[in-house]
Amino acid sequence: MRQKVYGVLVIIWMMAIFMFSAQDAEESSRMSMGVGETVGKVFVKEYESWSEEKQLSFIDSVEFPIRKLAHASEYTLLGVLLMGALSGRKGRAFLIGALYAASDEFHQLFVPGRSGQITDVMIDSGGVILGILIYCLFRRIIGEKR
Repeated sequence: MRQKVYGVLVIIWMMAIFMFSAQDAEESSRMSMGVGETVGKVFVKEYESWSEEKQLSFIDSVEFPIRKLAHASEYTLLGVLLMGALSGRKGRAFLIGALYAASDEFHQLFVPGRSGQITDVMIDSGGVILGILIYCLFRRIIGEKR
């Protein structure tokens, strides 16, 4: 039963990733810039007192790392979910996650203003590996407590 629940969650999460990737460049950039603005407001004390130009410069400077962190995070969760769905089969979980990352970047070739990047496939695949490691760590911790 647990595997089936994870399997459904994998499909739902893959659909969510697909929908994020289906956003055109303008919509995707707007979302990243919104996150950049929030980062400024939360983590930079004097952000609110800065000029609009300085705020936009800050947002531009954090947009790229935010995008890459989003890639890694999406696929970290996918790695965790795949491990649950596949009963901890690391090789299969990685292969499915990496192939999905590649297909996702291919999909972006057909989205206005977006492009498929091999570096994003590598970041996404790294996220899958991190998810696999997190899953294994939690399973080990749970096993030791029993």
